Amino acid sequence: MNEQSNRKIKVAGYVKLAKLWERSKDKAIAYHTEYYNNKYDGSPQFQLVGVYIDITGKKEIRQRSEMLHLLRDCSLGQVECIDAQTSGYLAANAKEFNYLIRMLFDMGSGVNIMTENNSFKIDTLRNVDNQREALSQMVNELIALAPEEYSRWHSRVVNGMNSIVSE
Repeated sequence: MNEQSNRKIKVAGYVKLAKLWERSKDKAIAYHTEYYNNKYDGSPQFQLVGVYIDITGKKEIRQRSEMLHLLRDCSLGQVECIDAQTSGYLAANAKEFNYLIRMLFDMGSGVNIMTENNSFKIDTLRNVDNQREALSQMVNELIALAPEEYSRWHSRVVNGMNSIVSE
């Protein structure tokens, strides 16, 4: 086997919990960290590089510090795949979800996304039925309707990522 086939994919877990979880923050963080550690323990395909957990009432990505940390780490090549139990953890609305997809797919070789929810399962890594291409086409069509809006969103998120770096 060559070195490339032995290389594990660097995956990160992401969770966004409502502000009401702040009262049980330590338990919530411990639970989700253990969940992802157990899920990837001994995986021949994946190396868990982190679990990013936002506990906040803020819905916009640019206002979620752990999502900004995650995106920064993705942009640096430290994370190649994001695993979230549901797409609702990634973005609170369809427009921001689409913008996030575009941003992730545009990073380096493109960051993959996996979710677990059965009804709307996403797995751009396995790419069954060309899911990655279909998502990309859908996102491109949405952004083509208002490219300047995506550009403003992207700039605000990048500014948020940069402010995390300078903390």
